[in-house]
Amino acid sequence: QMQLVESGGGLVQAGGSLRLSCAASGRTFSTHGMGWFRQAPGKEREFVAAISWSGGNTDYASSVVGRFTISRDNAKDTVYLQMDSLKPEDTAVYYCAAVFGYGLGSRVDEYDFWGQGTQVTVSS
Repeated sequence: QMQLVESGGGLVQAGGSLRLSCAASGRTFSTHGMGWFRQAPGKEREFVAAISWSGGNTDYASSVVGRFTISRDNAKDTVYLQMDSLKPEDTAVYYCAAVFGYGLGSRVDEYDFWGQGTQVTVSS
């Protein structure tokens, strides 16, 4: 009922930057909180960042505080993840997720809709 498509992943050197985008369709974007999660091979999907439905509040995993910034443009039905000072341990498939309501959840099971993911690889 809601479709999410991530883009912007790629291969970068440690210390570099990427900006991920997630385009939403099928539901009213501004009524949904949004989140970013990531999953590395052999590991569970983990929370990265979340933003409330209007963009007024955000939350981050401790491992990315000060390096990653989540934002949204409700006029474009898009959420972003700006990733700076990337480290090899940031390598993972990054997933965009949406939840009806205010948002800021950090658990996978709190979200209703998921994108297919975009690969981020950070080399050393």
